[in-house]
Amino acid sequence: MTLEINRLSTSTFETSEAKQEFNWRQCWYPVCFIQDLPKDRPYTFSLYEEPFVLFKNQEGKLICLTDRCPHRAARLSDGQLIDGQIECLYHGWQFGTDGQCLHIPQLPADAKIPVNACVSSFKVVEHQGIVWVWAGENDTAAVELIPTLTDLETPGFFSTDYMRDLPYDQSYFIENVIDPAHIPISHDGIMGNRNDAQPLEMEVIESSIAGIRGRYRRLRTPNQPWNDLDFIAPNLIAYKINFVQRGWQGGTGLYSIPLGKNRCRILVRNYGNFFNWKLKYLPSWVDHIMTRNQVLEGDLQLVVEQKAQIERLGTSLKEVYLPLKTSDTLVLEYRKWLDKYGKFLPFYQGYTSAKNIDTSESNQNSTSLDRFLQHTQICHSCNRAYQVTNQFKQIFIGVAIALASLGILIDNPQLKIGIILAAIASVGLAFGAQKLKIQFERSYTRH
Repeated sequence: MTLEINRLSTSTFETSEAKQEFNWRQCWYPVCFIQDLPKDRPYTFSLYEEPFVLFKNQEGKLICLTDRCPHRAARLSDGQLIDGQIECLYHGWQFGTDGQCLHIPQLPADAKIPVNACVSSFKVVEHQGIVWVWAGENDTAAVELIPTLTDLETPGFFSTDYMRDLPYDQSYFIENVIDPAHIPISHDGIMGNRNDAQPLEMEVIESSIAGIRGRYRRLRTPNQPWNDLDFIAPNLIAYKINFVQRGWQGGTGLYSIPLGKNRCRILVRNYGNFFNWKLKYLPSWVDHIMTRNQVLEGDLQLVVEQKAQIERLGTSLKEVYLPLKTSDTLVLEYRKWLDKYGKFLPFYQGYTSAKNIDTSESNQNSTSLDRFLQHTQICHSCNRAYQVTNQFKQIFIGVAIALASLGILIDNPQLKIGIILAAIASVGLAFGAQKLKIQFERSYTRH
């Protein structure tokens, strides 16, 4: 699916609308950015609680299989890659690119491998730097249905990427990011300014099984330009900005994949033709710890508590929400979209209906703000920087101890002072490394 300037084409809506049934398996889902995919080990993820494993064969081709060995149900992702095949760590069964079992160590050399000793394989591709998996039958996978940000194909455009796992359902993430009204308040001082909070004019241009075309503009100042804001079902929110006077174009693509109940993964891509050289050449981890983590954590806990309150009440959103036309139009349209098309989803929370919502008590408070597990561990740039920072911290501590010991043994006063100062400097460097290390572990908390 090509998004012309991040807008859904009318023809796409008309073609899909005739079906009137949303089949979540006939869709592409974003798994991770290609730079965050390990090169030498299996990579596991889930889709609506179904386990999958990704790896590359000897030719570098991406392979996606069900993450469950047919022998005794062990996770294949716990195994290793041998000659481009994935080997189960439990008994050494090996599987190839199409899920066929190619080797069972426990069988005699002349014995045939059982026909049903295989796992399902799924179509997987790399597109615009993102790994995509098709959840349905391989022969139904149509690459042209992958949501594409066409501006990224234009010379002069640059993007920054950020990935994070969140402790709530995909629908709550989509509701959160399809709501521009919360930005000045929830992200005050980071991405917004509370003084900019104001009524918005919001319009639903078109809504169908393919998604929602919307737009909004601020009302405080007359004749403000419209901002495009689309939901491309089932997993993309696309913002579009355009400063005609300066020739600036860009936007934000907010992809998501429903890992399971109370879990989703987001892939955020900010792009444009106006990025300065600092942002282009800074390592990704600097941008993540300075900005992206804080933006996401600005309202993460709020959404966790919002979801808990709604599920505790055990009633429809229509009975709970008090929506405003000047802020919540697109939020309501999305929840109503789930009412209309979500009945075949494994679970969902619409505006008047819901399916398979878990209302049991769960201890999410301890994990809802875990920056290390939700981001650092799955981000190649941040994880690498974290490991290097920790190594430098240990080195500086070791150097400080060695210099201090040497200073005790030396009798020369001037040399002793120099060594002691060097030891103090090493302690200071170790302290600085620890401060940086904390940035990869501890979440930002609003005050």
